[in-house]
Amino acid sequence: MAGAVAAALAIWAVGEPLLGHDLVVQQKGQQPQDLGAAAIGVFALVPSLLGWALLAVLERVTRLAARIWTAAALALLAVSFLPIIGVQASGASKAVLALTHLAVAAVLIPVFWLTATTRAADSGSGR
Repeated sequence: MAGAVAAALAIWAVGEPLLGHDLVVQQKGQQPQDLGAAAIGVFALVPSLLGWALLAVLERVTRLAARIWTAAALALLAVSFLPIIGVQASGASKAVLALTHLAVAAVLIPVFWLTATTRAADSGSGR
């Protein structure tokens, strides 16, 4: 999870401070919000924790935990782009935000897949 947060913050650091793209988004009827490092970190950490919890539950109820979790993670990744499409922001801001979503997924999905596969193999060998 630390790697996912670090990846998202690295994308943010390149996009906002380095390239100068202010990540300001506005939803209809709300004030504009500047997404800083803290917001990016939280928005990377919370889904990471929820994903880990889902995987832990799935590992307790099915031997297909890794497959089910990966399918759910990919579906949620696709759905996570809907808010980016729906907010008012510059194209560069939307690109940076989309890249942060991809960065988090690029870290979490393979790592959780590998750890789930290992646990499933370990628990199955004792029976």
